[in-house]
Amino acid sequence: MSVPTAGKGPRTRVLRGPGGISLRFEARAVLVGVCLTLLTLAAAVLLIGTGDFPIAPTDVVRTLLGDGVPAHEFIVNDLRLPRALVGVLVGGSLGMAGAVFQSVSRNPLGSPDVLGFGYGSAVGALVVIVLVGGNAAQVALGALIGGLITGCAVYALSWKRGISGYRMVLVGIGVSAMLVAAVQYLLTKAQYVDAARATVWLTGSLSGRDWSQVWPLALTCAALFPLVLGQGRALRMLEMGDDAAYALGVRVERTRLLLLLAAVLLTTAASAAAGPISFVALAAPQLARRLTRSAGANLVGAALMGAALLLISDWASQHAFGSDQLPVGVVTGLVGGIYLLWLLVTERKAGRI
Repeated sequence: MSVPTAGKGPRTRVLRGPGGISLRFEARAVLVGVCLTLLTLAAAVLLIGTGDFPIAPTDVVRTLLGDGVPAHEFIVNDLRLPRALVGVLVGGSLGMAGAVFQSVSRNPLGSPDVLGFGYGSAVGALVVIVLVGGNAAQVALGALIGGLITGCAVYALSWKRGISGYRMVLVGIGVSAMLVAAVQYLLTKAQYVDAARATVWLTGSLSGRDWSQVWPLALTCAALFPLVLGQGRALRMLEMGDDAAYALGVRVERTRLLLLLAAVLLTTAASAAAGPISFVALAAPQLARRLTRSAGANLVGAALMGAALLLISDWASQHAFGSDQLPVGVVTGLVGGIYLLWLLVTERKAGRI
């Protein structure tokens, strides 16, 4: 049975099952999650139907269910479905990673974009492109290694008898500046063809994605999403401060390190699959929190919001500028820059910065 609980804030319900098992949830958060799921599915269908050969949404659904004509099956299943799945997985990974970073740092600016992990992946990819001339798989591996090294560096430089959120953000900003300089240096050393290839990768795009990008990212998400969700209660306690978390039985440093490692892996895996797509990790968790009005990291809501934002941005990049199709990273950068300015203005009015 479902039992509402009294009190301030969102309406909370408890489902009680046999054996004394109970599940506590907030009705508004569940409703928002369902709406975001439907929005993501609708955006995926529209995106799959978009291209030089348009396909009606009903035909897309029919083809996905195995009842399409042969021409539609090739276009949908082999050409466009991988792009939509990469968009869902990349958006979900960035949204969940951003929620972890913002909760651990207790700072709305604590996201992979600000902390430099995207630039770390960019440097790793550029080293492979410019100095090695590697293929797509090697570039993805270089991006993964670069992001992990950056994450370790930021954590180590932020350590001083524990991790302070503001210190981590400041260190991340400094590391980002140095990595941007490294990116520019590598571009000046690149041959024309390599520089053009690197510039396309740095923009962030879902174009040309196939099943070889889907499966590694899907396996990464399948391993890390349950891990992060399993630490959701501890993450919520970390938001109250280290002392309070210690008092409630949380192994603070171990939990923080585990969550940060998972978030870095999600970020770098997303960058390896689609390039450094900006601002999704910054905006998705905050938009999800505003919609659900729930305390805590809102991990599921942030992941769903990230997936919906990226798919909608990719669809807009193919429609909003006429015949000129832009990489999705350009659209997310434009929207994210506007959102960041709005966030800074609101934080300043509230006296928090």
